[in-house]
Amino acid sequence: MDEVGRGALAGPVAVGVAVVDAGCCAPPEGLADSKMLTPRRRERLCEPLTRWLLGSAVGWADSREVDAHGIVVALRLAGRRALASVREAGLSPGVVLLDGSADWLSAPGWEKLGVPVVTRVRADATCAVVAAASVLAKVARDAWMRDVDDPGYDWARNKGYASPAHVQALSELGPSPLHRVSWHLPGAAPSPSMTPGASGSGMMVP
Repeated sequence: MDEVGRGALAGPVAVGVAVVDAGCCAPPEGLADSKMLTPRRRERLCEPLTRWLLGSAVGWADSREVDAHGIVVALRLAGRRALASVREAGLSPGVVLLDGSADWLSAPGWEKLGVPVVTRVRADATCAVVAAASVLAKVARDAWMRDVDDPGYDWARNKGYASPAHVQALSELGPSPLHRVSWHLPGAAPSPSMTPGASGSGMMVP
């Protein structure tokens, strides 16, 4: 598993899960951590990855969930939704390899995952199946940000991250329903109508 969108100012977080077993062949040529690939290369890898993997899914948590619960819980929700999707497809992973040093997928008081979680720093750069999860999540989230209605924040280019154009738009337009209004948003004061957990526009991620 790997996540995308954790540090964005707006839009959902996405968690990709990719499933392999010992019978899978060598991964597609050129596969790497999504951050090391161009957008075009990531998109071209999606079809070869689909053929290589036993299955995959992307789970989502939207900006309202980030505001209501915090980023770690939002990642947990997105990751569990991704895991549920591959299980619904008939796959039962025996272990989850999670990129990073912290296990944000499991926590006391939450329903048990029924599968051990192993964390590995830079797994997206050293493990092909985690790299695959990162690429699929990145492509999916980038496409969502390109397609969503944009009143002037330049989503297609910045994907919700703090680019100069995004910060300038925040200073002129203020926060939108896609912004994480519980966060400090550079260039804009929080809107009184957008409190953490507010329903916003009703827009839902996939």
